[in-house]
Amino acid sequence: MPAIRGSQSKKKTRRHTRDLDQIHADLTDGKHLEQYKLAHAVEDLPGLGQWYCTECAKWFEGETNFLGHKKGSTHKRRVKALREEPHTQKAAEAAVGIGTDNGKRTNTTLMEIDGGAAATV
Repeated sequence: MPAIRGSQSKKKTRRHTRDLDQIHADLTDGKHLEQYKLAHAVEDLPGLGQWYCTECAKWFEGETNFLGHKKGSTHKRRVKALREEPHTQKAAEAAVGIGTDNGKRTNTTLMEIDGGAAATV
């Protein structure tokens, strides 16, 4: 039976994995990865959750599937993409021109020509 939005919608969402910034957070912080693993029931996971690829955020049924995945090109491509630092919101705002300019503040005094009094700008 086709999906509500059409026959292609199941195919597009079925293979969706975690984004690179989420995986990068998993690799840098062990607590983030533990929260993700605890969100899944062990009984529902393939192979009872024993074989998990951290870089690809995928569960595998057996050790042979897991080792085959590690040798594959999709895993290697994902590892290469994870070497780059993820983009931050601050960097995106700076690229657009929105940001804080904490440059050096100058207080200059200008002498008025007629009165000789100092005015601060």
